[in-house]
Amino acid sequence: MSAGLFDVQVNGFSGVDFNDARTITGAALDHALGAMLATGVTACLPTIITAAGDAMSARLQALDRALRESRLGAAMIPGYHLEGPFLNPMEGYAGCHPAEAMRRPDAQWISRIERALSRPILMLTYAPELDESGCFAKSLHAQAKVLAIGHSAADAETIDRATHAGARLCTHLGNGVPQLLPKFNNTIQAQLGCDGLCASFIADGLHVPPRALRSMLRAKGLARSILVTDAVSAAGAARPGSYRFAGFDIELGSDGAVRTPGSAYLAGSSLTLDRALRNAVAWGCASFEEAIAMASENPRRILADAFQRHGIVLPPSEVEWSDALEVHAARVGDHRCRAQSSGSH
Repeated sequence: MSAGLFDVQVNGFSGVDFNDARTITGAALDHALGAMLATGVTACLPTIITAAGDAMSARLQALDRALRESRLGAAMIPGYHLEGPFLNPMEGYAGCHPAEAMRRPDAQWISRIERALSRPILMLTYAPELDESGCFAKSLHAQAKVLAIGHSAADAETIDRATHAGARLCTHLGNGVPQLLPKFNNTIQAQLGCDGLCASFIADGLHVPPRALRSMLRAKGLARSILVTDAVSAAGAARPGSYRFAGFDIELGSDGAVRTPGSAYLAGSSLTLDRALRNAVAWGCASFEEAIAMASENPRRILADAFQRHGIVLPPSEVEWSDALEVHAARVGDHRCRAQSSGSH
C-alpha cells in the first residue's frame, strides 16, 4: 500500500486531449481521470502547452469549465501547469511547441488569465534566459507558483540567477534540447549541477535511455527527483495510430513513441505513471519505495508551499500494489477504482 501517485505534467489521457477547448467536457475529463486513477494516479496538474494568441487562455477556461462539471475533477485536480508560452523558440529547444507563438515572460498575463479560473495555475515552465532581470521569476514565486525551467538554453550562470529568483524545478530534464550540445557547458549539466533545483524525468526509455536516466538520478539525487509522464491523449490507448494533441496530429508507434508525423521530435508520451515507476525499479534506478517517493511524496513536497498559500488540501489517497508492482486498486477521497491491466506503454 502507498499514497496515491501525483503527475505534475500530463497533457491528456485515454483519448482525451486536455488542450482541445472544443472537445474537453466534464464527461471527457471524468473518462481521462478515471483511466488515470486505474494506474494509481490520484492527483495531477493538467498541462496546457504553448499556443498562439488567446488560445492558451481559451483552453484553460474550457478545461476549468470541464473540471467544474466533472465528478472526479474536484478530488484529483488541485490546479494547472502551463508549459509555455515563455520558452526558447530556437530549433531543438522548442520541441513540438509552436515557436512562432512563444513570447517574453509576462507576469501580468498570467494573473489576467488566472482570474477566470476556479483552480489556480500552480506550475509554470519557462526559459529563464528570457527573464534577464529575474523580475518575472520573483513575481511568480511571490504568487505561490512553482517555477520550472524547461525548453531552455540557460547556462550555469543563468540557472543560478533563476534559482535565486525563485525557480525550483527542471521540467523533463534531458528533453526540450537539441541532439548536439557542448560537452560540458550545456544546460543539462547546468541544471543537474544546481542543488537548488529538483528535476522531473520521463522514465519511458525513449525520452531518456535507461542508463542515462540512472546517471541523471544519481547526479540529481532521488530526493530531488520526480517521475512524470508528459502523457498525451495517446496514453492508455488501446492501439497505435493517429491521435490529436493541441490542435495537431500525432502518431503513436508500436514502440510506444508519440511523434508528429514525419518528425523526429517526440510529442509528449504514451507513458503511464505506474509504468514509469516499474521502469525505474527494473532499470536499477531506484527501489520500489524510492520510486514511490519520486512519483508521490516528492511532487507533493515541491508543491507544499503553493498548496498552503492557496489553501489547497489534497484528499486522502492510497494505492494497493501487487507483488509484480501492478496497481490492484486506488482510492482518492470517496472515489475508488479497481484497476484494469496496467500493461499499457
